[in-house]
Amino acid sequence: MGEQHSVKFPQEVIDEYAALGVDLPSLFSAGHLGTRMGVQVLEASAERVVGTMPVEGNTQPYGLLHGGASAVLAETLGSVGAMLHGGVDKLAVGVDLNCTHHRGARSGLVTGVATPVHRGRSTATYEIVITDDQGKRVCSARLTCMLREATPETGSVASAG
Repeated sequence: MGEQHSVKFPQEVIDEYAALGVDLPSLFSAGHLGTRMGVQVLEASAERVVGTMPVEGNTQPYGLLHGGASAVLAETLGSVGAMLHGGVDKLAVGVDLNCTHHRGARSGLVTGVATPVHRGRSTATYEIVITDDQGKRVCSARLTCMLREATPETGSVASAG
């Protein structure tokens, strides 16, 4: 679960962060919770974020993918999109997450794809579709993030190193 992998960021995003002295690909991770759950972000831009998560280790007592695990994957992917939309001067903070669970998954990987519904100055909303290994929809989610100005008190990606 803790394997190192490289997230595919658009070159212009890498360049924007590099101008601030930040190596975005090496800085980025799914966070402690996402890492513990095996979340891997495969592709990331403000227009589309793709990631996977294993079902094994993330199940409820009946052996099905836990709905909370789907929520973790959805919020991780939507937050990454909102962060990239907001840029280096904004912090993306989740304020609303809605998940509808359509079917169970017992094994394999689930894949989430986050795409923007709204990208404004103060909020960003992403739809996240999670599918199983057969491409069947497991969960539909929607995440809204508030975009706050980064200050020395709140921190920013540029000051995270």
